Amino acid sequence: MFRSHADERRHDAQEASFAPDTHRPWHAHSRAYLLAAVGFMGIFLFGYDTGLGGGVIALPSFAKDFHITGTKAQIAALQGNIVAILQGGAFFGALGGAPLEDYLGRKWSLMVGCWIFIVGGILQVVASSSLGLVYGGRFTAGFGVGLMSMVCPTYASEIAPKEIRGRITGMFQVVVVIGVAFSYWINYGVTFMNASRGAIQWRIPIGFQLVPVGIMVMLLPILKESPRWLATKHKDELALKNLAWIRKLPPTDPAVQFEFAEIIAAIREEEAATQGASWREIGAKGNPFRFVIAFVIFTLQQWSGQNSISYYAPSIFQSIGLVGAKTGLLASGVYGIVKIVATGIFIIFGVDRFGRKKPLLTGIALMSMFLWIVGAIFHTHVPKTGGPVSGASIGMAVCIYLFVIPYCFSVGPLPWVICSEIFSNRTRHFGLMTAAATQWAWNFGVTKATPLMVLKMPNGGIFFFFAAINIISFTLAFFFLPETSGTSLEAMDIIFGSVTKEEREAEIARRAGAIEKAFDDEEKGVSSHVEHHDDIKV
Repeated sequence: MFRSHADERRHDAQEASFAPDTHRPWHAHSRAYLLAAVGFMGIFLFGYDTGLGGGVIALPSFAKDFHITGTKAQIAALQGNIVAILQGGAFFGALGGAPLEDYLGRKWSLMVGCWIFIVGGILQVVASSSLGLVYGGRFTAGFGVGLMSMVCPTYASEIAPKEIRGRITGMFQVVVVIGVAFSYWINYGVTFMNASRGAIQWRIPIGFQLVPVGIMVMLLPILKESPRWLATKHKDELALKNLAWIRKLPPTDPAVQFEFAEIIAAIREEEAATQGASWREIGAKGNPFRFVIAFVIFTLQQWSGQNSISYYAPSIFQSIGLVGAKTGLLASGVYGIVKIVATGIFIIFGVDRFGRKKPLLTGIALMSMFLWIVGAIFHTHVPKTGGPVSGASIGMAVCIYLFVIPYCFSVGPLPWVICSEIFSNRTRHFGLMTAAATQWAWNFGVTKATPLMVLKMPNGGIFFFFAAINIISFTLAFFFLPETSGTSLEAMDIIFGSVTKEEREAEIARRAGAIEKAFDDEEKGVSSHVEHHDDIKV
């Protein structure tokens, strides 16, 4: 019943948009790709730090300099603190991002996030023997990452044409997995350094964070501010100018004018319904369910099993019999390459072709299956330390590599794609704040819990746990998640029942007529001015 009703609303939403599906060649959207790529450099840091913490704490030089000793349980708790403190900072950064980007806009909020991250990165690099500076630096850097993690997808979705929006917003996850892979391979590379070099072994991977963020700071001034944010601030002239520039079309082009009319119509409807206060729109008709989706989809994403494997990949691979720090880091590096290839192929060729819901359901089902298999093998063939790697351990490693492929076309990229497009223009910053804060809060919990879960849930128990979570995810997505591909951002209001198709069509037609009349009046004014000038000369 719910699914058929959602399908009807999606059909109405696609019909209500007057902006045509232009299906222009990729280079016609080159400016949208370029702007999104610059914004997503901050997300590289998200991915890089995902793999950085677990790899650095596995280095003997780091353990020696910071006196990481004790029982297995004590070391696991300490490792959890070092890795998870960044997620704690990111949670508060995501919460602070919504009011900041509403006030400053998307572009300058990203700049603020960059400089906060730079301060945190420097604190980590200069740390010597006390974990205090490491904790403080990771929390500060996390605040910057958390802020950027909610601003970047907001900006990308607002500048993307609807026909390639999934591809552009899906770049988020591609950049994340590239960052993860960089961290794995840099951590692996420094293991070949002579142990006598000491602290330089762990300072190199930590210091590398400052390179991409430095490049991002230099490139951010070229970004055009989001036309949709400008429209919410009633800077309509600049909003139309930026929209036309991004689309590589003149402001008088019908495609630009209809898209702009749809943006203005949706924003003015929202303002009229809540007397101009955007925070009231969170509870307006059709909006609460969008926030529920953001919370639930990221809760289940974090407990899908992938993040535990990513953060503690060296330890996970060692736990299944791939012994030795170098062996675990090498296996993690290969794992990172698999994620880049799988995610890139899906985002380039699949996300706008197959939509959101079908790939999500297929991926979750396959992830659950592979986790059940890994748990079963682990339970029946418990890995033994020392000696050659067993066939069972190799089989488990293969299944983990296979597990990540469906993750890369489902639970990995699609929550960000979905949450970046389902919210209205005046609640998108609150919606992405909810999504990012949920992601980082559970990220913190999973990161803290994983080392202890590995110890307390032996013989494959941790894999069974995550497999069961994925069954719950499949059930909820199948019954309650609407398909949103191929629909304009403004038409999401129809899918979620905020307005009807007829109401939106009438408002768009009225706004489009007003815009067309303004251009006609402007042209007549110029023409009459020229004629008057000619009369004077005569």
